[in-house]
Parts: sequence; structure tokens; C-alpha cells
Amino acid sequence: MDITGTNICKSFHNKPIIKNISISISSGEIICLLGPSGAGKTTLIRLLIGAIPADEGEIRYGETLIPSLKLLKKIGFMPQNDAIYDDLSGKDNLSFFAELYGMGKKEYAGRIEEVLQLVDLKGDSNKPVREYSGGMKKRLSLAAALLHEPKVLLLDEPTVGIDPVLRKAVWIQLKKLKEQGKTIIVSTHVMDEVTECDKAALIYQGELIQYDAVANLLSLTESHKIEELFFMAAEKKGGEAL
Repeated sequence: MDITGTNICKSFHNKPIIKNISISISSGEIICLLGPSGAGKTTLIRLLIGAIPADEGEIRYGETLIPSLKLLKKIGFMPQNDAIYDDLSGKDNLSFFAELYGMGKKEYAGRIEEVLQLVDLKGDSNKPVREYSGGMKKRLSLAAALLHEPKVLLLDEPTVGIDPVLRKAVWIQLKKLKEQGKTIIVSTHVMDEVTECDKAALIYQGELIQYDAVANLLSLTESHKIEELFFMAAEKKGGEAL
């Protein structure tokens, strides 16, 4: 499902957070929203899922304008902060979210086993989440976002706070999902993660400063490092990129 955002603007308390961003995302790609903390990445993801309305501009999934209730079952969302319950087991958390998605018990019983296998938590599924490590909680949050088999997956900084080995495991899982035809939008401030994606949208102070295939973006720099594009943007604005 293609996604198109046109002239999107959003302010909070009269402070512009997203400034006239237009972006087109093709179905079946991994797109990285890359930028320093406070750049507006989380706000843009909230706009893309329809959690908050744009002040100006519009966002469409195919021909459907969002926010749209009928699109919710086609979208999976993993927030930056783990939205899971410590007192429940991993499996009970997933059962709870399956009920929220409107899935029947016969439908979700098998599906829970599938996603637990996918995120390598099957052996820990009956433990209370309070006994999970930070990385395990991240993987459970990903499982919850995948339960209803969404066509589009939006992940807000899914690898923040986890070690390099687990970070690699998450990206392996995301690439497997891409092979299934899912469209994946990932926000991050970890510059090295851009090479895991098909395209990158570079966001700085609420503006889209570059959007292209990763290889094309890297070719714009002498160092072949994405950080250089942010440094160039910061110099133009007289600020700091990172």
C-alpha cells in the first residue's frame, strides 16, 4: 500500500514541529525516518498513523485519507516506549492486544504462537513481563504490532536502548517482514541504521532536508557517511545537527 503525505504541517502551543513535509512511500519498502532527537520524527509517525491530525496538508494510504477507522486493521504501530503490561505474561499481553484488534480466540491462538516464534520469545512467553530484559520487551512490543498481520508497520525508535546483537536481530526480523511484502517505516537517530533501509527521509528541525534511496544519499557526501548531510544542514541554519 503506497503512502503519500502532502504539505504536512503540525504545531504544538504555536511552535511548529513539522514544517511542510511532503513524502511518498512505495509499498514493500523499508523507509527510515532519520534525525537527531527532537527533530520531529515521533510527531511525523503519529501523523502517519492518524493518531493526531495535521494542521495543514493531508496523508493518504492509497486513495484513503487518514485518519480512517477502516485502515486501523491494516496498520501496525510500535511506540517508542513499550506499551505492554508488566504484571501479565508475554502471551497474556498478546492475547489482550488480539482482543483489542477484534480477533477471535480461534484466530489469534495460532497467530500468537507465530509471532512469538518470529521474535524468539516462545520459551519465555509464560513469564511475567516484569522479568523481561529491555530487549525482550522491545521484541514483545514488535510481536504485538504484528499480531493482526498489518500491511504497513510503523516503528518509533525500535532499537533504542538495546545492545548491538539485539539491534541486529531486530533488523533481520524487519527484513523478513519486508520479504512478505510489508511496508515498514522506522524512525531512528542511530545514523548507521540507515544502511539497513531502502530509502531514508532526513529530518532536521521539523523539515525534510533529503529523501532518496540510501545509496543516492551517501553519494552526495565526500565521506559516504549520512552524518555529513546533517552537518551541512546545520551549517546552513547556524545550529547543531547532532
